[in-house]
Amino acid sequence: MRRREFITLLGGAATWPLAARAQQSAPPVVGFLHSGLEAQSVPLIGFRKGLNEAGFVEGRNIEIQKRFAEGHYDRLPAIAADLVKRQVALIFTAGGVQAPLAAKSATVTIPVVFAIGSDPIQFGLVESLTRPGGNMTGVTFFSTTLETKRLGLLSELVPTARTFGILVNPKNPTAENQLKDIAQGALALGRPITILKASNELEIEAAFVSFEQQKIEALLVASDPYFNSQRTKIVTLAARYNLPAIYEGREFAEAGGLASYGTNLLDVNRLAGIYAGRILKGERPADLPIVQATKFEFVINLKTAKTLGLSVPPGPLSAVDEVIE
Repeated sequence: MRRREFITLLGGAATWPLAARAQQSAPPVVGFLHSGLEAQSVPLIGFRKGLNEAGFVEGRNIEIQKRFAEGHYDRLPAIAADLVKRQVALIFTAGGVQAPLAAKSATVTIPVVFAIGSDPIQFGLVESLTRPGGNMTGVTFFSTTLETKRLGLLSELVPTARTFGILVNPKNPTAENQLKDIAQGALALGRPITILKASNELEIEAAFVSFEQQKIEALLVASDPYFNSQRTKIVTLAARYNLPAIYEGREFAEAGGLASYGTNLLDVNRLAGIYAGRILKGERPADLPIVQATKFEFVINLKTAKTLGLSVPPGPLSAVDEVIE
């Protein structure tokens, strides 16, 4: 071997560790998969907060590739497949059970952390709550099973209401469970309810027209990621038709809805972010038990109540966690 060739070979060999170190020092890329709109910042804010607590800061030692299905659940499989193709280190899913189901179909090797308001065992995401098995784990919170509680609170907020309307998204995989829960609540309430279904903007508008025609006096908007993405529209329609309504999350009350009752989603996604950080540090999803969030919020918008000409009874006011004035 000639001396020049030998030096060149040595030089090339010397660069190999440097290249390897550069590759190893590249920050991990996390896929953020949400079934709603990008404007829904709560899951992303909470997730970032949890990652920060675990020692990961976006733009410094971690990258987040954000993907939103904008309420079109049929887009989720392709979006999840694209994240897998990009070989992300981890996928975080939020916005209903549809997102983790899409991720599960796309990969059995990339770790997936979810935040859902449904039973992950029922939908086949994990084997058990204590030992999930496979590549998925995450946080569950009560959402779709709280419809009876919301219906009861609505009857207390509007005690003079004789007819109740329910808005449900039939494309939500949890719709059947929601309707069963609502049926139990209606039976306990002892008052007639009218259930209307909507899965797009035109159907939502038509539902409110129908509620007015049927003289519905109070409305329960069932938990659904798409409804959450359309919360401004739904709250505006409720105001237009002078219809007091209760919703799943505080974002609705902040947008002008009368009231909301549900889990603190900021904290839910923070817990998921912490789990994601632990996995990025080497822990296995299969060994991380499912976290069950139990922090609830009951929020009343008194400004909206006044606009509706509604005097909130002392009972609900005494139980409220936050009043928006």
